[in-house]
Amino acid sequence: MMLAVTACYTTTSLSDKYAVSKAKFTGNEFTFLMCSSMSVFLAITLPFQQLHIMLSWQSFAAVVLIALCKMLEFQMSALVLKLLSAFELKAWLGATLFASYITDIFYGADMRVLKLLCISVTVFGLIFIARSGKESKIEYKKITVPLILYLAAKYGYGLIIKAFTPYISPTMQLLPALVLISIIMLFMIKPSDIVNKNRSGAIKVILARIPNTIGMLLENAIISISLANYSFIQPMILVTLFFIGLIRKERCSKLNLIGSIICVVGVVLFQIV
Repeated sequence: MMLAVTACYTTTSLSDKYAVSKAKFTGNEFTFLMCSSMSVFLAITLPFQQLHIMLSWQSFAAVVLIALCKMLEFQMSALVLKLLSAFELKAWLGATLFASYITDIFYGADMRVLKLLCISVTVFGLIFIARSGKESKIEYKKITVPLILYLAAKYGYGLIIKAFTPYISPTMQLLPALVLISIIMLFMIKPSDIVNKNRSGAIKVILARIPNTIGMLLENAIISISLANYSFIQPMILVTLFFIGLIRKERCSKLNLIGSIICVVGVVLFQIV
């Protein structure tokens, strides 16, 4: 499942970078396109899922919190991706690895020193990759707050899904949240403006939500097993983007190369030990 999610999210990562850097969609426009299209695709899958929901405050809180996390994730990614590549953004998500593993321990997983060591190795590699941004003179001061909020949203999403699943299934948390965000965005943008600005760009973003939706369904299944594995998906995407760059013969700094190799070692060892 982790490999399948990696494949799905690698595709959407490249699409997201295109949406904000080339198609020039604003954060609100990007968020509307993401949430409205994924709502439709996710709704199509409902007859094929086992769903449950309790009429309780916990179920309501889960939907609101997931909406908040996704709103932050989409809005902040649109800001951050103006300066960072999809590759560098995934590197920063390594900051959630330790928090996710500690959460797993809280939910009953055994604490193993070797796994902590593997996480440390992976984070060490991610630091190399993040530092490579300095070589391209990225002005981190401009994106510090959006980047922190983005990281918090990614970790918070996994935590909320895991914590509230006994009351409401992951899909029933996610679908109403996406619909809610779409409705909110309608007060901030006009869909006709998106079409007039870049019709082909909008179509590409919407089509990219198909693998995105598949990835989110599989991701929710992974969260139910382990938050640490959920967090490791991002370094796996990172490594995939690195190899795509090599295939395209894109320029690669020494820090990127060293960091990517270290990440591969950390991710593989975590699954073995």
